[in-house]
Amino acid sequence: MTIQVSAYKWVPDFAQGFVRDLRVRWALEEAGVPYEASLVDVMNKGAAYSDWQPFAQVPAYRDGEVEMFESGAIVLFLAEKYDALAPRDDAGRARVITWVLAALNSIEIHTGQMGDIDLFHKGEAWTKERRPQVVAALTQRLQQLSDCLGEKDYLEGRFTAGDLIMATVLREIDRTELLSKYPNLDAYLERCTSRPAFKRAMEAQLKPFREYAPA
Repeated sequence: MTIQVSAYKWVPDFAQGFVRDLRVRWALEEAGVPYEASLVDVMNKGAAYSDWQPFAQVPAYRDGEVEMFESGAIVLFLAEKYDALAPRDDAGRARVITWVLAALNSIEIHTGQMGDIDLFHKGEAWTKERRPQVVAALTQRLQQLSDCLGEKDYLEGRFTAGDLIMATVLREIDRTELLSKYPNLDAYLERCTSRPAFKRAMEAQLKPFREYAPA
């Protein structure tokens, strides 16, 4: 069967281009693998969808043999299959796995808090005290990432699934003042998101949002 990736029919403007099926779409585009989107309603996914994705989120993945969920897990699964996403030697694959998990566990845990504060709880009194604390923790992580990247184009010299996940995580704070303080990270994000595969994935996500936009 053709690979299926679940995705939303429509989301509000602030979420468009940021829903995490983008990660899986991008990975498949980099690998040159065809897929189809299985569109679900963000507010009414149906009981059967929970059999595929028990937390009723997107994305979920199936290919006729494998059925799974969680964007990071899916991208790692694809990286095991396709050279475009990871080198074939054990050491190289191990580094890719490491960077995927670092992006999700060491960076996104902080960028996610920024999103909660700036988007979902904007203007609430508690955020005035909490935001500087989150910024401080995130700033430390960004400095460490900047130091590690240095002048390299990509984290491991060539583009891998580690860069794919890291770029999607950094995009979460691209709307803040933080990333511009690190010119190499700013350029790195631009480099990753200028890739043709990213642009194809982005357009594929946005297309149904236009088609199913509320009247």
